Amino acid sequence: MEFKLNSFHRNISDSELIKDLQQVAILLHRDTVTIDDYNQHGIYHATTLTRRFGSWFICLEKANLQKSRSRIGISNEDLFEDIENVWMKLGKQPSYSQMRDNSKFSIGTFEKRFGGWRSALSEFIDYINCPTNFETIDQHNKNEGKELASKVTQDSYQHKTPRNVNLRTRFIVLSRDRFCCCLCGASPSKDPSIQLQVDHVVPWSLGGETIIDNLQTLCQKCNIGKSNTLWKDTV
Repeated sequence: MEFKLNSFHRNISDSELIKDLQQVAILLHRDTVTIDDYNQHGIYHATTLTRRFGSWFICLEKANLQKSRSRIGISNEDLFEDIENVWMKLGKQPSYSQMRDNSKFSIGTFEKRFGGWRSALSEFIDYINCPTNFETIDQHNKNEGKELASKVTQDSYQHKTPRNVNLRTRFIVLSRDRFCCCLCGASPSKDPSIQLQVDHVVPWSLGGETIIDNLQTLCQKCNIGKSNTLWKDTV
């Protein structure tokens, strides 16, 4: 008996692969398909599609389907960001059932990655408590942005921190401000339409640094109103 190397369906066209994925969605009466769903009902194997298109999310996008909550390709930081978003929405630490009902990922994704929901929370807290280099700047550097705000421009001032606020710093600021806007008090826990943002008290363009003492929580409406000005009555 002669064995031959599997060609992994190299002769199948892109359109045929995507059409088969769409057929599985129709069969299941869903707007998305997980990798497990496809492996059970599809003609080919999910790896055939991911090798062809790069990722399962791209496959779903090409098939005009919603992104599934499959754990494939999801980083720890993606999961931590989702915990932060649910925490912010609720204004408190989410329980197992609250995370299950509000997360964009399945609760099983957290359990399989970290060994359980409590372990996922513990990993998230450890991540938040581990400072980055620029979060350990001494008090002189913390105050420097405010001291120079009235006499420097973005072109003349050499920033010591990046402009973007990372996940860790953002959560610390949001938690410090009790997940409420520092100006109007709006909170997603009271009004789900509220979107909170972390703002530089001393604007970046005026020399303000991305450090916790120079950051505050604002709702989207207040942040747009503040624009690039320095409000002296803010936190």
